[in-house]
Amino acid sequence: MKKIILPLALLLALTACQSKEDQKKHDAMVAQQAKAELLAELKAKEEARKKAALQAERNASKLEKVGIHVEGSKIIIDTNKTKTFFKKMTQKLEKKMQKIQKDLQKGRLEENETGIKIDENKINIDLNRTRGFLESWGKRMQEIVKDLDEVSKKIEPAVTPERSDHSKLPPQ
Repeated sequence: MKKIILPLALLLALTACQSKEDQKKHDAMVAQQAKAELLAELKAKEEARKKAALQAERNASKLEKVGIHVEGSKIIIDTNKTKTFFKKMTQKLEKKMQKIQKDLQKGRLEENETGIKIDENKINIDLNRTRGFLESWGKRMQEIVKDLDEVSKKIEPAVTPERSDHSKLPPQ
């Protein structure tokens, strides 16, 4: 009986040691996977935060270029900055219009951005470029409208019936 019990006990002891080692390996692997998942989640959250901050900065910088600052329920318009912005825009447009006008007087026009090319004998219109130009222009206009809409939404909650002069207006 001792011959059977002694090898059996030895076999059980070795098996127990091996399963403890396997358990340690398994626990380490599970911990590593959990750590990797947690790092991936933290990285995704950080990227989302950075993206939101960048978008907010872009929106703010667009309005600030024009001289409009929004602070809570207040809109501050820097008239000097606004005038400068519109003067620069006017100058750019005037230069562009003068160039187009000179080219048309000479009987030629080549506007790669819009896809229109006019020379003395032909008028070429690249519909793909023209469509692309109109689409990009439309997107720019949508961004401007969206920015103005966001500003109006920020201001709207600040206007309450007690502070509003709408009650003095005649009914429509």
